[in-house]
Amino acid sequence: MTLTFIMLALLFAGALAWFSENRWQGCAKWLALIVLALLATVFTIFVISHDQPFDNLQVLTRVSWIQTFNIEYSIALDQLSIVLITLTWLLAIICVLVSWQEIKQKAGFYYFNLLATIAGIIGVFVAVDMFLFFFFWEVMLLPMTAIIAIWGHEKRHFAALKFFIFTQVSSLFMLVAIIATGYFHLLVTGELSFHYLDWLALDMPLSLTQYLMLGFFIAFAVKLPSVPVHSWLPDAHTQAPTAGSVLLAGVLLKTGAYGLIRFVIFLFPQASMQFAPIAATLAVISIVYGAKMAFAQQDFKRLVAYSSISHMGFVMLALFAFNSIAFQGAIITMIAHGLSSAALFSMAGMIYLRIHSRNLTDMGGFWQSAPRMGGFALAFAGAAFGLPGLANFIGEFFSLVGVFQVMPTFAIIAALGLIGSAIYGMVLFQSSFQGTAKQEILDLSHRELLICSSLFLMLLVIGLYPNLLLNFSFGV
Repeated sequence: MTLTFIMLALLFAGALAWFSENRWQGCAKWLALIVLALLATVFTIFVISHDQPFDNLQVLTRVSWIQTFNIEYSIALDQLSIVLITLTWLLAIICVLVSWQEIKQKAGFYYFNLLATIAGIIGVFVAVDMFLFFFFWEVMLLPMTAIIAIWGHEKRHFAALKFFIFTQVSSLFMLVAIIATGYFHLLVTGELSFHYLDWLALDMPLSLTQYLMLGFFIAFAVKLPSVPVHSWLPDAHTQAPTAGSVLLAGVLLKTGAYGLIRFVIFLFPQASMQFAPIAATLAVISIVYGAKMAFAQQDFKRLVAYSSISHMGFVMLALFAFNSIAFQGAIITMIAHGLSSAALFSMAGMIYLRIHSRNLTDMGGFWQSAPRMGGFALAFAGAAFGLPGLANFIGEFFSLVGVFQVMPTFAIIAALGLIGSAIYGMVLFQSSFQGTAKQEILDLSHRELLICSSLFLMLLVIGLYPNLLLNFSFGV
């Protein structure tokens, strides 16, 4: 019950932070930071000390929840979920640190929503009863919407509503697919079941799985996001507070990729292979379109948001190549993008706190007064466009090599996205840190230096030692 304890502890700590902030101002952020560090340690000890390696999906808890419909509280772990939960812990701590000075109004309620979102994300990565998965999918959505709507920028209400509608409507397609698959299990076996491992054992006709797969695919493509269901992302990122952008880009987009792996490709392999040309086409369009739109932006956060659409396109393309090298590349790209996008959004938040603007035309020459910030900004921009030696290069290289073996035309077109990322990455850096200094800003504080150093170190370690991730099987 360790994982259950961790999720409940996050909710309890969030409620405690909400209550205690009213009595002792400033304690909520300390409580959130300490609880996250402790629970991350508990999770690490649990994984390391477990009797068996998590080479395959291991069910840890399976108890009856809603007996009438045979819905269970069932959670499991494998190497894929462990890696993504580890990324979640790291970025959750980063979220608290970047919120340290930014969040001043209703701080207790803010940290409650932040910890509740993290609890929902962990639930998404461990749930193997499909109704429980849908429950956590919704738990993750509601507090994230509140974070954007309450603590965001000038158009926060519009962005939050758009984020909620896109995610909620697409989730209904997944809910219909969940109910239909459970009903098919009832017809075949005489028993209603929503358990993922029971579904894996089903022999479903291709004519049915085509539609079931599509229901799941739509929900996860929206969260990824993929063109043409991407338009919520730039608005949500631009208007969200810094921690909201870090959590959105770093982890929430990865729940979409996780869903594609776990509940589309693994559950409906034949239908997914048949659908692969369409998915690959959407992925390539996302890569090129995201890069082109990123180049056209003058808002720092909006530029990084469009770059996320481009980078996550590589993930979808690699997954639907059905190639083991491409699959490994997709996993590394997910982790690398989580770190690099979190770093760039953190940098955007640090600049915004100093000049109260996200517009690149208001920036320029920051290197002269903030050389340490400029050095990290250059490193993070380099990571984003795949500089060798950093994690993004490994992920995109493996993805393109694997895709080229199966779909060479798609790989060649996707490679254009790498050229585009180098262009908008350098435009971003040059516009903000090079040229004539329009104003002087303070360099990184010790807290901000810790944030940047941690993210850069992780990008560097994975870039130099990719076997830390490549040694995992991830179900391949």
